[in-house]
Amino acid sequence: MLLLLRSRGLLSSSPSSPRFNSLVATVGYCYSSSTSPSSPSQPVTHKPYKNRRQAMSDSSTAPQEQPTESELNAVVAALEAVRGRMSAAVAKRAEKAASSASVSTSASDEHGRVAGEADAVRLVAVSKTKPNALLQAAYGAGQRHFGENYVQELVAKASGLPRDIQWHFIGHLQSNKASHVAAIPNLFVVETVDSVKLATALEKACAKQTRDSPLRVFVQVNTSGETSKSGSNAAEAIAVARHIVNECPHLRLCGLMTIGQPGRQCSEASPNPDFLLLNEIRQQTAESLSLRAADLELSFGMSDDFEHAISMGSTNIRVGSTIFGSRSYPAVHPE
Repeated sequence: MLLLLRSRGLLSSSPSSPRFNSLVATVGYCYSSSTSPSSPSQPVTHKPYKNRRQAMSDSSTAPQEQPTESELNAVVAALEAVRGRMSAAVAKRAEKAASSASVSTSASDEHGRVAGEADAVRLVAVSKTKPNALLQAAYGAGQRHFGENYVQELVAKASGLPRDIQWHFIGHLQSNKASHVAAIPNLFVVETVDSVKLATALEKACAKQTRDSPLRVFVQVNTSGETSKSGSNAAEAIAVARHIVNECPHLRLCGLMTIGQPGRQCSEASPNPDFLLLNEIRQQTAESLSLRAADLELSFGMSDDFEHAISMGSTNIRVGSTIFGSRSYPAVHPE
Protein backbone atom coordinates (compact mmCIF):
# COMPACT_ATOMS: atom_id res chain seq x y z
CA MET A 1 0.00 0.00 0.00
CA LEU A 2 2.82 2.46 0.86
CA LEU A 3 4.58 1.73 -2.42
CA LEU A 4 1.35 2.43 -4.29
CA LEU A 5 0.96 5.81 -2.57
CA ARG A 6 4.56 6.74 -3.32
CA SER A 7 4.23 5.77 -7.03
CA ARG A 8 1.25 8.04 -7.40
CA GLY A 9 2.98 10.99 -5.76
CA LEU A 10 0.82 10.80 -2.69
CA LEU A 11 3.72 9.98 -0.42
CA SER A 12 6.85 12.14 -0.68
CA SER A 13 7.77 12.46 2.97
CA SER A 14 10.99 11.10 4.37
CA PRO A 15 10.64 7.78 6.22
CA SER A 16 11.81 9.52 9.37
CA SER A 17 9.36 12.43 9.18
CA PRO A 18 6.33 12.76 11.45
CA ARG A 19 4.05 12.97 8.40
CA PHE A 20 5.40 9.64 7.11
CA ASN A 21 4.78 7.97 10.46
CA SER A 22 1.29 9.39 10.58
CA LEU A 23 0.51 8.04 7.12
CA VAL A 24 1.88 4.62 8.05
CA ALA A 25 -0.32 4.52 11.14
CA THR A 26 -3.37 5.62 9.15
CA VAL A 27 -2.80 3.06 6.39
CA GLY A 28 -2.19 0.31 8.94
CA TYR A 29 -5.40 1.18 10.80
CA CYS A 30 -7.48 1.24 7.62
CA TYR A 31 -6.05 -2.07 6.44
CA SER A 32 -6.54 -3.85 9.77
CA SER A 33 -10.06 -2.45 10.11
CA SER A 34 -11.06 -3.60 6.63
CA THR A 35 -9.78 -7.15 7.21
CA SER A 36 -10.63 -7.59 10.88
CA PRO A 37 -13.36 -10.20 11.59
CA SER A 38 -14.86 -7.78 14.11
CA SER A 39 -15.22 -4.91 11.65
CA PRO A 40 -18.87 -3.79 11.32
CA SER A 41 -18.43 -3.51 7.58
CA GLN A 42 -17.15 -7.09 7.31
CA PRO A 43 -19.50 -9.24 9.41
CA VAL A 44 -18.42 -12.84 9.99
CA THR A 45 -20.91 -15.33 8.61
CA HIS A 46 -20.75 -19.10 8.70
CA LYS A 47 -22.21 -21.18 5.95
CA PRO A 48 -24.95 -23.33 7.49
CA TYR A 49 -24.20 -27.03 7.84
CA LYS A 50 -26.17 -29.21 5.47
CA ASN A 51 -25.95 -32.33 7.60
CA ARG A 52 -24.61 -33.73 10.87
CA ARG A 53 -21.53 -35.24 9.22
CA GLN A 54 -20.43 -31.84 7.89
CA ALA A 55 -21.07 -30.22 11.26
CA MET A 56 -19.07 -32.89 13.07
CA SER A 57 -16.21 -32.50 10.61
CA ASP A 58 -15.75 -28.89 11.69
CA SER A 59 -16.41 -29.47 15.39
CA SER A 60 -13.78 -32.22 15.66
CA THR A 61 -11.03 -29.64 15.31
CA ALA A 62 -12.66 -26.93 17.44
CA PRO A 63 -11.40 -26.22 20.98
CA GLN A 64 -13.00 -28.64 23.44
CA GLU A 65 -14.88 -27.50 26.50
CA GLN A 66 -13.32 -29.11 29.54
CA PRO A 67 -15.70 -31.19 31.69
CA THR A 68 -16.01 -30.64 35.41
CA GLU A 69 -14.66 -33.04 38.00
CA SER A 70 -18.19 -34.23 38.75
CA GLU A 71 -18.72 -35.02 35.05
CA LEU A 72 -15.48 -37.01 34.96
CA ASN A 73 -16.50 -38.95 38.06
CA ALA A 74 -19.94 -39.58 36.57
CA VAL A 75 -18.36 -41.23 33.52
CA VAL A 76 -16.30 -43.58 35.70
CA ALA A 77 -19.34 -44.46 37.83
CA ALA A 78 -21.51 -45.07 34.76
CA LEU A 79 -18.83 -47.23 33.17
CA GLU A 80 -18.58 -49.39 36.29
CA ALA A 81 -22.37 -49.74 36.37
CA VAL A 82 -22.45 -50.88 32.74
CA ARG A 83 -19.68 -53.39 33.45
CA GLY A 84 -21.68 -54.76 36.35
CA ARG A 85 -24.83 -55.18 34.26
CA MET A 86 -22.75 -56.68 31.47
CA SER A 87 -21.12 -59.20 33.79
CA ALA A 88 -24.51 -60.28 35.13
CA ALA A 89 -25.86 -60.74 31.60
CA VAL A 90 -22.77 -62.70 30.53
CA ALA A 91 -23.04 -64.95 33.60
CA LYS A 92 -26.69 -65.63 32.84
CA ARG A 93 -25.86 -66.49 29.24
CA ALA A 94 -23.02 -68.77 30.31
CA GLU A 95 -25.32 -70.57 32.74
CA LYS A 96 -27.88 -71.07 30.00
CA ALA A 97 -25.22 -72.31 27.57
CA ALA A 98 -23.88 -74.75 30.15
CA SER A 99 -27.31 -76.22 30.82
CA SER A 100 -28.02 -76.62 27.12
CA ALA A 101 -24.67 -78.38 26.65
CA SER A 102 -25.03 -80.82 29.55
CA VAL A 103 -24.49 -83.82 27.27
CA SER A 104 -21.41 -82.51 25.45
CA THR A 105 -19.14 -79.58 26.25
CA SER A 106 -18.80 -78.90 22.51
CA ALA A 107 -22.53 -78.62 21.84
CA SER A 108 -23.91 -75.37 20.44
CA ASP A 109 -26.81 -73.40 21.87
CA GLU A 110 -29.76 -72.21 19.77
CA HIS A 111 -27.87 -69.11 18.64
CA GLY A 112 -24.83 -71.00 17.36
CA ARG A 113 -22.57 -70.10 20.29
CA VAL A 114 -20.26 -72.87 21.46
CA ALA A 115 -20.37 -73.72 25.15
CA GLY A 116 -17.37 -72.31 26.95
CA GLU A 117 -17.24 -69.22 24.70
CA ALA A 118 -20.27 -67.49 26.17
CA ASP A 119 -18.13 -65.19 28.28
CA ALA A 120 -16.40 -63.60 25.25
CA VAL A 121 -18.11 -60.21 25.16
CA ARG A 122 -16.36 -56.92 24.39
CA LEU A 123 -17.55 -53.52 25.62
CA VAL A 124 -17.05 -50.66 23.17
CA ALA A 125 -17.51 -47.22 24.73
CA VAL A 126 -19.02 -45.06 21.99
CA SER A 127 -17.51 -41.64 22.50
CA LYS A 128 -18.66 -39.62 19.49
CA THR A 129 -18.98 -35.84 20.12
CA LYS A 130 -17.41 -36.23 23.56
CA PRO A 131 -14.25 -34.32 24.62
CA ASN A 132 -11.00 -36.18 25.08
CA ALA A 133 -11.05 -35.55 28.84
CA LEU A 134 -14.09 -37.80 29.25
CA LEU A 135 -12.41 -40.54 27.24
CA GLN A 136 -9.33 -40.14 29.42
CA ALA A 137 -11.50 -40.68 32.49
CA ALA A 138 -12.85 -43.94 31.06
CA TYR A 139 -9.34 -44.90 29.97
CA GLY A 140 -8.11 -44.32 33.52
CA ALA A 141 -10.79 -46.74 34.70
CA GLY A 142 -9.41 -49.44 32.42
CA GLN A 143 -11.51 -48.98 29.27
CA ARG A 144 -9.54 -49.58 26.06
CA HIS A 145 -12.09 -50.12 23.29
CA PHE A 146 -13.73 -46.91 22.02
CA GLY A 147 -16.05 -46.35 19.07
CA GLU A 148 -16.35 -43.36 16.74
CA ASN A 149 -18.83 -42.57 13.96
CA TYR A 150 -17.08 -39.81 12.03
CA VAL A 151 -13.77 -40.14 10.20
CA GLN A 152 -12.35 -36.72 11.05
CA GLU A 153 -13.29 -37.02 14.71
CA LEU A 154 -11.67 -40.46 14.90
CA VAL A 155 -8.48 -39.18 13.25
CA ALA A 156 -8.29 -36.23 15.65
CA LYS A 157 -8.90 -38.30 18.78
CA ALA A 158 -6.56 -41.11 17.76
CA SER A 159 -3.70 -38.63 17.41
CA GLY A 160 -4.34 -37.01 20.79
CA LEU A 161 -5.07 -39.97 23.06
CA PRO A 162 -3.01 -42.95 24.31
CA ARG A 163 -1.75 -45.24 21.58
CA ASP A 164 -2.94 -48.42 23.28
CA ILE A 165 -6.59 -47.45 22.78
CA GLN A 166 -8.31 -49.89 20.42
CA TRP A 167 -10.46 -47.81 18.06
CA HIS A 168 -13.63 -49.09 16.43
CA PHE A 169 -15.02 -47.22 13.45
CA ILE A 170 -18.79 -47.72 13.63
CA GLY A 171 -20.17 -45.06 11.27
CA HIS A 172 -20.91 -45.05 7.57
CA LEU A 173 -17.61 -45.06 5.69
CA GLN A 174 -17.25 -43.70 2.17
CA SER A 175 -14.75 -45.46 -0.07
CA ASN A 176 -12.78 -42.26 -0.64
CA LYS A 177 -12.17 -41.99 3.12
CA ALA A 178 -10.79 -45.52 3.48
CA SER A 179 -7.19 -44.31 3.43
CA HIS A 180 -7.83 -41.97 6.36
CA VAL A 181 -8.95 -44.74 8.72
CA ALA A 182 -6.42 -47.27 7.41
CA ALA A 183 -3.62 -44.89 8.39
CA ILE A 184 -4.57 -45.04 12.09
CA PRO A 185 -2.11 -47.57 13.57
CA ASN A 186 -4.27 -48.53 16.55
CA LEU A 187 -7.51 -48.89 14.59
CA PHE A 188 -8.86 -52.17 15.95
CA VAL A 189 -11.73 -52.76 13.53
CA VAL A 190 -14.02 -51.20 10.95
CA GLU A 191 -17.47 -52.50 11.84
CA THR A 192 -19.38 -51.05 8.88
CA VAL A 193 -18.15 -52.71 5.68
CA ASP A 194 -21.33 -53.04 3.64
CA SER A 195 -20.16 -53.54 0.05
CA VAL A 196 -17.51 -55.17 -2.10
CA LYS A 197 -16.53 -51.68 -3.24
CA LEU A 198 -15.77 -50.51 0.30
CA ALA A 199 -13.93 -53.73 1.15
CA THR A 200 -11.77 -53.28 -1.94
CA ALA A 201 -11.04 -49.65 -1.04
CA LEU A 202 -9.96 -50.67 2.47
CA GLU A 203 -7.84 -53.48 1.05
CA LYS A 204 -5.99 -51.07 -1.25
CA ALA A 205 -5.57 -48.52 1.53
CA CYS A 206 -4.20 -51.08 3.99
CA ALA A 207 -1.81 -52.46 1.37
CA LYS A 208 -0.12 -49.04 1.31
CA GLN A 209 0.29 -48.97 5.10
CA THR A 210 2.71 -50.83 7.34
CA ARG A 211 0.15 -52.34 9.68
CA ASP A 212 1.32 -55.09 12.03
CA SER A 213 -1.52 -57.38 11.00
CA PRO A 214 -4.55 -57.44 8.69
CA LEU A 215 -7.23 -54.91 9.60
CA ARG A 216 -10.22 -56.49 11.28
CA VAL A 217 -13.59 -55.83 9.66
CA PHE A 218 -17.23 -56.64 10.28
CA VAL A 219 -19.80 -56.87 7.52
CA GLN A 220 -22.70 -54.56 8.33
CA VAL A 221 -26.16 -55.97 7.67
CA ASN A 222 -29.35 -53.91 7.50
CA THR A 223 -31.55 -56.40 9.34
CA SER A 224 -34.50 -54.03 9.80
CA GLY A 225 -34.76 -52.99 6.14
CA GLU A 226 -34.92 -49.30 7.06
CA THR A 227 -33.90 -47.02 4.19
CA SER A 228 -32.30 -44.61 6.66
CA LYS A 229 -29.71 -47.22 7.65
CA SER A 230 -26.65 -48.45 5.81
CA GLY A 231 -25.86 -52.12 5.48
CA SER A 232 -26.21 -54.99 3.06
CA ASN A 233 -29.01 -57.51 2.88
CA ALA A 234 -28.48 -61.18 3.69
CA ALA A 235 -27.38 -62.28 0.21
CA GLU A 236 -25.10 -59.27 -0.21
CA ALA A 237 -23.54 -59.83 3.23
CA ILE A 238 -22.46 -63.35 2.31
CA ALA A 239 -20.98 -62.09 -0.97
CA VAL A 240 -19.08 -59.30 0.81
CA ALA A 241 -17.78 -61.75 3.42
CA ARG A 242 -16.60 -64.14 0.71
CA HIS A 243 -14.88 -61.30 -1.13
CA ILE A 244 -13.03 -60.24 2.03
CA VAL A 245 -11.82 -63.77 2.76
CA ASN A 246 -10.81 -64.61 -0.82
CA GLU A 247 -9.69 -61.28 -2.30
CA CYS A 248 -8.51 -59.07 0.58
CA PRO A 249 -5.32 -60.39 2.22
CA HIS A 250 -4.85 -57.14 4.18
CA LEU A 251 -8.28 -57.51 5.81
CA ARG A 252 -9.48 -60.06 8.33
CA LEU A 253 -13.16 -60.96 8.48
CA CYS A 254 -14.18 -60.99 12.16
CA GLY A 255 -17.95 -61.16 12.00
CA LEU A 256 -21.22 -59.41 11.31
CA MET A 257 -22.70 -56.20 12.68
CA THR A 258 -26.16 -54.65 12.78
CA ILE A 259 -27.80 -51.63 14.34
CA GLY A 260 -31.39 -52.81 14.27
CA GLN A 261 -34.61 -50.90 14.58
CA PRO A 262 -34.78 -48.68 17.68
CA GLY A 263 -37.58 -48.89 20.22
CA ARG A 264 -38.30 -52.60 19.92
CA GLN A 265 -39.86 -54.11 23.06
CA CYS A 266 -38.03 -57.39 23.47
CA SER A 267 -37.67 -60.09 26.09
CA GLU A 268 -36.49 -63.67 26.40
CA ALA A 269 -39.95 -64.80 25.35
CA SER A 270 -40.09 -62.26 22.51
CA PRO A 271 -36.55 -61.89 21.15
CA ASN A 272 -35.41 -59.04 18.96
CA PRO A 273 -36.05 -60.02 15.31
CA ASP A 274 -33.01 -58.06 14.11
CA PHE A 275 -30.74 -60.03 16.44
CA LEU A 276 -32.39 -63.30 15.43
CA LEU A 277 -31.85 -62.50 11.76
CA LEU A 278 -28.18 -61.65 12.24
CA ASN A 279 -27.67 -64.99 14.00
CA GLU A 280 -29.25 -66.72 11.00
CA ILE A 281 -27.09 -64.79 8.52
CA ARG A 282 -24.01 -65.65 10.54
CA GLN A 283 -24.89 -69.35 10.28
CA GLN A 284 -25.37 -69.03 6.51
CA THR A 285 -22.13 -67.07 6.12
CA ALA A 286 -20.16 -69.58 8.16
CA GLU A 287 -21.47 -72.46 6.07
CA SER A 288 -20.59 -70.58 2.88
CA LEU A 289 -17.02 -70.09 4.11
CA SER A 290 -16.64 -73.55 5.71
CA LEU A 291 -16.35 -72.03 9.18
CA ARG A 292 -18.01 -72.66 12.51
CA ALA A 293 -20.65 -70.07 13.39
CA ALA A 294 -18.66 -69.33 16.56
CA ASP A 295 -15.69 -68.29 14.39
CA LEU A 296 -17.64 -65.16 13.41
CA GLU A 297 -18.38 -62.52 16.01
CA LEU A 298 -21.69 -60.71 16.35
CA SER A 299 -21.80 -56.97 16.98
CA PHE A 300 -25.17 -55.74 18.17
CA GLY A 301 -26.66 -54.18 21.27
CA MET A 302 -26.47 -50.58 22.46
CA SER A 303 -27.39 -48.57 25.55
CA ASP A 304 -31.07 -49.54 25.56
CA ASP A 305 -30.74 -53.24 24.82
CA PHE A 306 -27.22 -54.51 25.43
CA GLU A 307 -28.28 -57.00 28.11
CA HIS A 308 -30.85 -58.52 25.77
CA ALA A 309 -28.21 -58.51 23.01
CA ILE A 310 -25.81 -60.46 25.22
CA SER A 311 -28.50 -63.03 25.92
CA MET A 312 -28.87 -63.48 22.15
CA GLY A 313 -25.20 -64.09 21.49
CA SER A 314 -23.64 -60.69 20.91
CA THR A 315 -19.87 -60.65 21.38
CA ASN A 316 -19.44 -56.92 20.85
CA ILE A 317 -21.75 -54.35 22.44
CA ARG A 318 -21.59 -50.63 21.67
CA VAL A 319 -22.62 -48.43 24.59
CA GLY A 320 -22.47 -44.65 24.41
CA SER A 321 -25.00 -42.40 26.13
CA THR A 322 -25.34 -44.68 29.16
CA ILE A 323 -21.63 -44.10 29.85
CA PHE A 324 -20.97 -40.59 28.57
CA GLY A 325 -24.43 -39.00 28.79
CA SER A 326 -26.57 -37.57 26.01
CA ARG A 327 -24.73 -36.20 23.00
CA SER A 328 -24.50 -32.57 21.93
CA TYR A 329 -24.35 -32.12 18.18
CA PRO A 330 -23.53 -28.89 16.36
CA ALA A 331 -26.63 -27.20 14.98
CA VAL A 332 -27.57 -28.30 11.49
CA HIS A 333 -29.32 -25.71 9.29
CA PRO A 334 -30.20 -27.02 5.83
CA GLU A 335 -29.87 -24.39 3.15
